[in-house]
Amino acid sequence: MQFPESWLREFCNPPLSTAQLAELLTMSGMEVEELRPVAPPFHGIVVAEILEATQHPNADKLRVCKVNAGAAFNNGEPLQIVCGAPNARAGIKVPLATVGAELPPGEDGKPFKIGVGKLRGVESFGMLCSARELKLSEDHGGLLELTADAAVGEDIRKHLALDDTLFTLKLTPNLGHCLSVYGIAREVAALTGAPLFKPEFPAATPTTDAKLNARIEATDLCGRFSGRVIKGIDTKAATPVWMVQRLERCGQRSVTALVDISNYVMFEFGRPSHIFDLDKISGELVVRWGRNGEQLKLLNGNTITVDEKVGVIADAREVESLAGIMGGDHTAVSDETKNVYVEAAFWWPEAVMGRGRRYNFSTDAGHRFERGVDPAQTVEHIERITQLILDICGTADTQVGPMDDQSPNLPVRQPVALRVARAAKVIGMPVTQADCERVFTRLGLPFAATDGVLTVTPPSWRFDLQIEEDLIEEVIRVMGYPTLPSTPPLAPIVGRTRTESRSSQHALRRAVAARDYFETINFSFVEERWERDLAGETNPIKLLNPIAAPLAVMRTSLIGSLVQVLRHNQARRATRVRVFELGRVFKRDAGVVKGPLAVAGIAQPLRLGGLAWGPADQQQWSQRDRAVDFFDVKGDLEALFAPQSLSFEAAEHPALHPGRSARVVLNGAPIGVIGELHPRWRQAYEISGGAPVVFELDLEASLGRTLPHGQPLPRQQAVQRDLALVVKDGVSHDALMNAVTAAGGPLLRSARLFDVFKPAAGTATDLQADERSLAVRLELLDDEATLTDERIDAVVTAIVAATAQQLGARLRG
Repeated sequence: MQFPESWLREFCNPPLSTAQLAELLTMSGMEVEELRPVAPPFHGIVVAEILEATQHPNADKLRVCKVNAGAAFNNGEPLQIVCGAPNARAGIKVPLATVGAELPPGEDGKPFKIGVGKLRGVESFGMLCSARELKLSEDHGGLLELTADAAVGEDIRKHLALDDTLFTLKLTPNLGHCLSVYGIAREVAALTGAPLFKPEFPAATPTTDAKLNARIEATDLCGRFSGRVIKGIDTKAATPVWMVQRLERCGQRSVTALVDISNYVMFEFGRPSHIFDLDKISGELVVRWGRNGEQLKLLNGNTITVDEKVGVIADAREVESLAGIMGGDHTAVSDETKNVYVEAAFWWPEAVMGRGRRYNFSTDAGHRFERGVDPAQTVEHIERITQLILDICGTADTQVGPMDDQSPNLPVRQPVALRVARAAKVIGMPVTQADCERVFTRLGLPFAATDGVLTVTPPSWRFDLQIEEDLIEEVIRVMGYPTLPSTPPLAPIVGRTRTESRSSQHALRRAVAARDYFETINFSFVEERWERDLAGETNPIKLLNPIAAPLAVMRTSLIGSLVQVLRHNQARRATRVRVFELGRVFKRDAGVVKGPLAVAGIAQPLRLGGLAWGPADQQQWSQRDRAVDFFDVKGDLEALFAPQSLSFEAAEHPALHPGRSARVVLNGAPIGVIGELHPRWRQAYEISGGAPVVFELDLEASLGRTLPHGQPLPRQQAVQRDLALVVKDGVSHDALMNAVTAAGGPLLRSARLFDVFKPAAGTATDLQADERSLAVRLELLDDEATLTDERIDAVVTAIVAATAQQLGARLRG
């Protein structure tokens, strides 16, 4: 909400400076986002009249002007000014920068000082100015032409009221009653006690019986509809300079006189209205809900299709307006318009809310109606519009019709009770009943008082007063937040220590980042396609009101988000991507009950996900680039969980390549998956280069850690033995290690696979075509006694026998 300070002070002028007024508004909940002067500093510029403009003798595009700057300059004699503006002509009044004047600072930040100059041999005693040179606008098409009644010699700052300040407020949705200059003035009067100028709206005397029938079919859409016919107006009339100036300072450009009048009253009193071309309306106007397939060309040029959830105003032929949001192009006023119908209505906020966003645009009218517009003064505001039309566009033939006002369904304000003791407790300082009564009286809130309880009936313009806390807020807001005592907290500060058996989330983030991964933060709502393709979820949780059409469901996996990050980086020519995310996923779970941090039926576990793509290492001179593979990322996970030992079991996942994916197991329990992205999804999601490797783990399992235990150094020397075991190709590494470890007994300290041999086709060897040789290094140790050959051989024999029995292994000859 932007407005000039001078306009506000016409309604309420408290004895406060601009800075104090801005502080008051901010501290009362109406945050002043920006304070900006209407014009930059300059001086020495006055209103002047061009008396004569002749062609420059030595330049085609210059004119030599005789200018009257008033009695204070050149003893009242005309000044000679050389000017190149195309609209420099005799009879107009324009700004004149006199000798010694300073124009607004340029790009270098220094003001431009005017002196006596000579252009093509002709002296110039000053400069005639455009709006752009005064930094009033970007218009540089010619001199800034002033009104004919401008006083020659008057300071231009005074004439154009440039010593003014623009306020820009950042209003919360509950402050719909402050979306007008009068509404803000009403708040200032309540906050300061300064008198509020209450405008009067004298009724125009009807001079014709002309009336347009209007009918309200949908009372849940429109609670009040007022309008009148005005005939014989001049729509080509110019909008007064004062109105154009105020509209511009509210951020609204001037269009035509009728449109400007409607916008002016909207900024003045917060009343959006619409003016129809009466001659273009067929039959009567009907206020109703739209019908499927109906189309409407709007004033912004867009053609939309409405349905039964969108309110419209229609005539006997077609839809003419989008209710409470924007008028239609067909009945828009133009220069040929002679007769109009002025309409002001109360649209229920719920009936307007979100309708503009359906069609990807927003309007000032819709912004106000969504928050609630006073239904009690539609007639008064039409009277205000009528008077402005008569003053600006009226002619000798102008006729005003009678007011047509229908109120089938006005909102009923429910009383709200305030307990004074409760208010004092919530505010945190003593508050008396007299204090609350004074606040409500200043705010214009009618109330009934009993002992300790005030029952307030919200006025027609306050849609935000619904519960007791709303009234408590009004009390402290008017009393002033600075009056709150500064009370230090009394609660004891107790340090909370985390068990050493669990890492913090930040420690986990640092550990993953230390493995050369970058953290990403993604939306928890994703495309439904990701869930179907990459998580195998056919029934994800859908959003009722997604911020964008594709982001329509809650994610059940982090993989889709990580793949999208990869695509984003590839589109920007990234050659190596290693990212991770720590975030929540959302799954249906009937076992989840409602709680302070839980939603019934929805599980929200935290997950750790990661993706690696491109070279395994940064480029360096000592080695060639090698694409990252499954085992690189597997090693990263093993390093994260060390000294805990992970195991990996072959498993399938909807997002991963079969045969190149595994289930991650910790202490016998599955905690996640790891693998290459399926080639089908690499093609579908347009991922170039090698296959990305992804993982997703349960966060709770990832935070657990094994505490170190002290062990003495061994007193005996360890012994190593190597076994080359021939097994079938289908025997896995885990199966072999499990058999070796179980058979090794207490003397086996470790077993590690260090070689795999598979002979090339056609090579003479004792291995069959479906066999391979796995070489395992055994480390044996007894802390209490030196190992003898007999004990060592017994362990090795037991291991060979166990692998032979369980896996069909044999020693390689």
